[in-house]
Amino acid sequence: MTVHFIGAGPGDPDLITVKGLRLIQSCPVCLYAGSLVPEAVVAAAPEGARVIDTAPMTLDQIIAEIEAAHARGEDVARVHSGDPSLYGAIAEQIRRLRTLGIPFDITPGVSAYAAAAAALGRELTIPEVAQTVILTRTAMKSSAMPPGEDLATLGRTGATLAIHLSIRNLLEIERTLAPLYGPDCPVIVAYRVGWPDQCFIEGTLSNIREKVRAAKITRTALILIGRALAEQDFRDSALYDGAHPHILRPKRSA
Repeated sequence: MTVHFIGAGPGDPDLITVKGLRLIQSCPVCLYAGSLVPEAVVAAAPEGARVIDTAPMTLDQIIAEIEAAHARGEDVARVHSGDPSLYGAIAEQIRRLRTLGIPFDITPGVSAYAAAAAALGRELTIPEVAQTVILTRTAMKSSAMPPGEDLATLGRTGATLAIHLSIRNLLEIERTLAPLYGPDCPVIVAYRVGWPDQCFIEGTLSNIREKVRAAKITRTALILIGRALAEQDFRDSALYDGAHPHILRPKRSA
């Protein structure tokens, strides 16, 4: 018996990996985060499978379901949205499973930041503009940020920021980052990426809060910030530059 942690992607059922879908199709127990994982994904569970929405459940209740499946010798598909390694709360589940001696594995999924960039037709790393993407969040009612990971410290890098779980904290984001990135720095709020009602709100650090308020978005949104989002005047990368030989293209092109 194995617990399979599976990344379902951000919302579009077609963005789940082939491996993840096959595991769901084969497991007699499927536990999924119903507030973020579309039912179309878990509809692939085999006929007669025990399919449970864990959104209203506690950690103890979830582990109890897994223990019961373990006693029956039944594999469990534990389905999370996006990629389970990012804000998936799998670490606390894994800690319990290790204590109980229950085997597990992890199948990665498409994260919201990658799906958002694809839907927008953007690259998040632009030559000589931004070569780093920082995935982070801000502290609100959830746990505090660790020392050195506050937004001001991360903002000093000038990297492209993908800020999760923080749509209600736009005022603090603006106050912290405007002095570092400039008030005219591009910002894109990606709402329910991959779902039929997905939308993208584009603005700057100085006006994005007003636009988001007008759209009445209060949850399930990712905030992308950085100059790479709007940069058009940049040099081509060396990757395909004919004057830049490398191991797979050892000779210069004319």
